Amino acid sequence: MTEMVYGGVPAQPGEPILPKWWRTIDRWSMSGVLLLFGVGLLLGLASSPPLAAKTGHAPFYYVTKQAAFGAVALSAMFITSMMSPLMVRRLGVLGFFAAFLAVAMLPVFGTDFGKGATRWYSLGFTSVQPSEFLKPGFVVFTAWLMAASSEVFGPPGKRLSLMVALILVGLLIVQPDFGQALLIIATWMIMYFIAGAPIKVLTGLAGFVVLGGSLAYQNSEHFARRIDGFLNPHIDPTTQMGFASNAILEGGFFGVGVGGGEVKWSLPDAHTDFIIAVAAEEYGLILVLVIILLFLMVTVRSMFRLIRERDPFTRLAGTGLAALFGMQALINLGVAARLLPAKGMTLPFVSYGGSSLVAAGIALGMLLSFTRARPQGEMSDIIRRR
Repeated sequence: MTEMVYGGVPAQPGEPILPKWWRTIDRWSMSGVLLLFGVGLLLGLASSPPLAAKTGHAPFYYVTKQAAFGAVALSAMFITSMMSPLMVRRLGVLGFFAAFLAVAMLPVFGTDFGKGATRWYSLGFTSVQPSEFLKPGFVVFTAWLMAASSEVFGPPGKRLSLMVALILVGLLIVQPDFGQALLIIATWMIMYFIAGAPIKVLTGLAGFVVLGGSLAYQNSEHFARRIDGFLNPHIDPTTQMGFASNAILEGGFFGVGVGGGEVKWSLPDAHTDFIIAVAAEEYGLILVLVIILLFLMVTVRSMFRLIRERDPFTRLAGTGLAALFGMQALINLGVAARLLPAKGMTLPFVSYGGSSLVAAGIALGMLLSFTRARPQGEMSDIIRRR
């Protein structure tokens, strides 16, 4: 009986962990993530000194913190990528329930830091945003439910996963965090489609999202203000969108030069949500295209490697994580270019933020684990197991 293997030869019994990991890992995707983190540190050197000056810290205080968070994130990524899909599933399910409880308790113990949305826990020396850790756990948990539903006498996993997604969306809207809620439901719909969802169900869910958006526009001043600002053809130059748009135009193709940008002195979120505006102004379109290509490379390569994966759980979870990674980057870039309404969402591995960076490290570690080359076996073996 032959084995179907891609990206390397089958593992040998008793092979050491590190050589086996290095031979089976998707090195291109891993390199892309490392380059994105390096670009984030480079942009942090440009964008964070103005914030440090306002808060009375040393010029590169926030860059140093980002490097420390990055060390934790990359360590988590490497360790998680060495795990088997079974271990990743266990980690993801436990992490999901812990993050779910943390998000549910935010209205009681959380803080908004004066931003009008209760999304963080203040720990004194730092803060934690539990919704960032909820996303990879949600993907793994729902993939487990969906995969289990395809087994003989399996549970109604697809319906249960929809219930979980709707509960999470409700919790995120209470904060309010409409962007993360939309990201959760969009990721679930992609996974449901891969799991074999009928078109009429997806169409109904799309209608539900449109209806929910209409209700949010009518009942949430925060949501309506952002939609109105997006639809308004005239950009107020004193708003974040105005500063970001001007920075992108000023940068042109080659940028104004390292340290020559002005947007970092005006944008309060230049180091986080609008980090791409700093990249566009100082380094120009060239660096922006490099960043976009790196995100595309990681997302598309992961999808192609998962096409050959025969285990339903691994395929669904990997697809969800890749979609989550790509869509979050797309939303951040789309907001900065004014192609989407304003939304506070970081650019994975590039924006400043401890919770975002560590959670992204865990998520990409899971994705790298799922896309490792491994013997797939014969399709007849899988049919017999069912």
